[in-house]
Amino acid sequence: MNKKKGILNSNALYTFIAISVGFLVGAILLMLAGISPAEAYGKLITGVFGKPKFVTWSIVYAAPLILTGLSVAFSFRTGVFNIGAEGQFVVGSLAACVVGILVKAPAPIHILLCIVAAMAAGALWGAIVGLLKVMRGVNEVLSYIMFNWIAFYLSNYVVNLAIIHREGGGEATKDVADTARIMAPKAIVELTSCTAANWGIVMAIAAAVVIWFIISKTTLGYQLRSVGFSRTAAEYAGINTNRMFLTAMAISGAMAGLGGAVQTLGMSGRISQFSSQEQFGFQGITVALIGSSNPIGCIFAGLFYGAMKYGGTKLSLVNAPSEVVDIIMGTIIIFIAVSHVFKMLVLEKAGKKKGGAQA
Repeated sequence: MNKKKGILNSNALYTFIAISVGFLVGAILLMLAGISPAEAYGKLITGVFGKPKFVTWSIVYAAPLILTGLSVAFSFRTGVFNIGAEGQFVVGSLAACVVGILVKAPAPIHILLCIVAAMAAGALWGAIVGLLKVMRGVNEVLSYIMFNWIAFYLSNYVVNLAIIHREGGGEATKDVADTARIMAPKAIVELTSCTAANWGIVMAIAAAVVIWFIISKTTLGYQLRSVGFSRTAAEYAGINTNRMFLTAMAISGAMAGLGGAVQTLGMSGRISQFSSQEQFGFQGITVALIGSSNPIGCIFAGLFYGAMKYGGTKLSLVNAPSEVVDIIMGTIIIFIAVSHVFKMLVLEKAGKKKGGAQA
């Protein structure tokens, strides 16, 4: 009975149900559009697992999503809704790009400088919002939304600076120096046939382990979680909640900034002028929810989302719109968001059955 109750109380069960419902809704929409769901989903699966190249591309897509997911998950665990991961991602990618272009240094040091600059920029972007909240009582959700747009236009401004702008036209920066790139060894590129293969996934997994350790095994993590559970109780216990709030925002921002660095130094190699927000930060919210705000869960959720994003590009081969992937992910999020209601009903029903059996 305890084992059954543990399964019913598990977040993994309801996440699996939400994913199943998401694919079911996608199948219904495909049928209404006159497209075979079996054929479309078959192409989606072979588009991810059909070749080593496809698998590698899916992993490349996943790395920045894992990091923005970590950013949001960390803030969730500490009682903060970080809707500003998009802006933190942008300033992180911008900082990494600027250092990658302007600074001259040997490869390991240059990469480290770019990563430190990106994490510092993301942390600062998050901490500023924290200061506005702590010192002036400004709602952090509204501040994050505004700061997302500030980062957006700041990036476009810097992209067009003469010292940064790409020579010969084009709405993009120069390429970062080769010494700043985090590309995988040539042998791996040749083996996988993926020209964008890089060390981003290793960095993302390492970051997830570090965040898990901080949350689960350190005094800082205990204090952050205490503030997340109850700010009043944490203050009563002598915890400086304002300092914890700022710390949570800074660490969360640093993770999103690192995601921007991975995208710039790994896959793109430059920053283009934005016509709209790239959505990495908002997709990180999806990753965090699918991963149940667990740092290790974010690894698998990010890999799943990365595979969906890359595999979705293959749907055009069967005349299926790639937007089906967005519909599936949106449906998954809706059902995960209300999963606590289903969990409550299921556990209540199981409790009644147990009570009836005992009677």
